[in-house]
Amino acid sequence: MRAVRFHSYGAPDVLVIEDAPEPHATEGSIRIKVHATSVNPIDVILRAGHLAQFLPMTLPAIPGRDAVGVIDEVGPGVTDAYVGDVVFGLGGISDTTAEFAVLTAWSTVPQSWSTAQAAAAGLASATAAGAIEALGDLKGKTFLIEGASGAVGSAAAAFALAAGATVIGTGRESNHPYLESLGILPTTYGPGLAERVALLAPDGVDAALHSAPSDSLSDLLNIVGDTSKVITVIDDQGAARLGVRKVDARNDSALLRHASALGRDGLYTPRVDHELSLADIIEAHTLAETGLGKVVITQP
Repeated sequence: MRAVRFHSYGAPDVLVIEDAPEPHATEGSIRIKVHATSVNPIDVILRAGHLAQFLPMTLPAIPGRDAVGVIDEVGPGVTDAYVGDVVFGLGGISDTTAEFAVLTAWSTVPQSWSTAQAAAAGLASATAAGAIEALGDLKGKTFLIEGASGAVGSAAAAFALAAGATVIGTGRESNHPYLESLGILPTTYGPGLAERVALLAPDGVDAALHSAPSDSLSDLLNIVGDTSKVITVIDDQGAARLGVRKVDARNDSALLRHASALGRDGLYTPRVDHELSLADIIEAHTLAETGLGKVVITQP
């Protein structure tokens, strides 16, 4: 099969498109003919070798954590997926930017989503849904999201709003119309956050999610005042220092089915900022490194 691989850690230009062995569905998994994948922060970090000491990879490695496509193999023990189904989901730590990918968590794609939107949903929605699950019942609560315009932040906002929360979200002023269109009360990030949030939530904030690469985790904790009600999906060191929880995505089909259900109800549309072809894989990773929006790679 054709696949993107890197034979050494480094900048985006280590990525090449070449032939690679095909994976096959095993117990509890499915294989898809990939239509699109997304580029997530973890893909950039792994390719650059920043986690090589803690998470060494067998090289050459295929980047990619999530994908969308058509099922062409169903492994033993799988009873709720069929050849020909269009699904989005999660593969291994790094293995989906290829002609075929094996998924161990998946859900059907809502008809209202484009292929690119479905590709953008896997890791972002699993991360967001896991964070919301960890915070418990948000009905009637006020929920603050640092980085609400990003892929994870906007997904978390959708889940929280569907649960009955009032959502305040930080973002660049240029993104405020987008946040308002989602039903989020927008504000800017940076110094003075507590004062700005207090104007929007005079009765206080009940929970917060740190989903942007900022130094605001301590500010969120001060605003909420309860370590059990602050989640970060970004800052491991800050979580350990402050005693708040760090939540990582897990390969759980139930989380993806939740996202799919919200999509069918028109309550969640995955964010896509840049759509490139597989031939532009180096540009895609270069763009993803800027942090300026969600990047999706479509395949023929």
